[in-house]
Amino acid sequence: MQTLVICIDRDNDLGDKANVLAPLIGKEASIEAAVKLATADPEDSDTNTIFGGVKILDELLARGIDAEIVTLAGDKNIGIISDQKIANQLDMILKKFPAESAIFVSDGAEDETLLPIVQSRIKIDSVRRIVVMQSANLESTYYIIKHAFNDPKISQTFFVPLGLAALIYAFFLMIDYSQGAIIGILAAVGLYMLYRGFNDTVDLFWEKLKDSFYSGRIALITFATAAFLVVVGTILGLMEVWSFYTAEGLWYYGAVPLLTAFIHKTVWIYALAILFADAGKIVDCKQHGESISKYVIPAFFIVSIAFLFWGATSYLVSMSPVLEGNGDPRAGMELFVYSIVFSIILALAGIKVSTFPKVTGKKSKR
Repeated sequence: MQTLVICIDRDNDLGDKANVLAPLIGKEASIEAAVKLATADPEDSDTNTIFGGVKILDELLARGIDAEIVTLAGDKNIGIISDQKIANQLDMILKKFPAESAIFVSDGAEDETLLPIVQSRIKIDSVRRIVVMQSANLESTYYIIKHAFNDPKISQTFFVPLGLAALIYAFFLMIDYSQGAIIGILAAVGLYMLYRGFNDTVDLFWEKLKDSFYSGRIALITFATAAFLVVVGTILGLMEVWSFYTAEGLWYYGAVPLLTAFIHKTVWIYALAILFADAGKIVDCKQHGESISKYVIPAFFIVSIAFLFWGATSYLVSMSPVLEGNGDPRAGMELFVYSIVFSIILALAGIKVSTFPKVTGKKSKR
């Protein structure tokens, strides 16, 4: 086969609205699917994408080019999940139709983000974007905007942060604390933007969390304990810094001494949190007969780094003329040196352990 016409439905409107399973191969299957989608939702632009691909196929066949049309659909969870589905469908199609080149047909920039995936598997001769012509008057513009905001993908992106900001502002006005409204709005919108930015990572973490819960893994408990320790350590560190800040102010202590006090207060709590999380993974690996080396080795380096930070901050605290305690600088220096030596010994021990044969939770049968 010479040319493959590839139509893309990244968010799987074909499956969700018309109950059509992708991939679709051939002109008749594509037209039938487009008619079903148009009947279910006459305003969906993917219908025009498929009909546009059919027109391109007819033009190629009329010129005597051996061509075929296929329609690929992803998933409503746009991102890694939808793109992997489309990539798998394309691999399956190319095994059946090893075409020389392809024409990529889409309805906008969102579908065209899949171009690198398609190009990594087949040469693309042309990209066609099917755009539905609309009247330029005000009524048509209003209609387009109205239906765009009815789209869940667009409404969640725009309305959720605006709604959060409005609710937070109203709450702080009600309690007569307008200055807190700015802090609350920035915090809420910032958290929302972080969630949207790490959406795939959060979804993956949530799936692993549910898997750990239903499979009875101890890592769920140790990770929860680690998170609690991080929160407690952070609060204790901030309370330490706040006690200095309220006593004389930042101008008296300076940012570096306050940061040193925070690290000195929290370093062992953070290290303990990481070790708790690591211990849970070790127990789960032993129960399932998996290698535990990749979780045992980092424990040495975590403790080594914790000793290094603790010794360094202890020395800085003893040297600081503004922080409380004002210990003996010579004793602080000796503690710093000992911590360096001990951290190096632990690091070397971790390197030595990494050279051992892989340890598994269950003994191998002879």
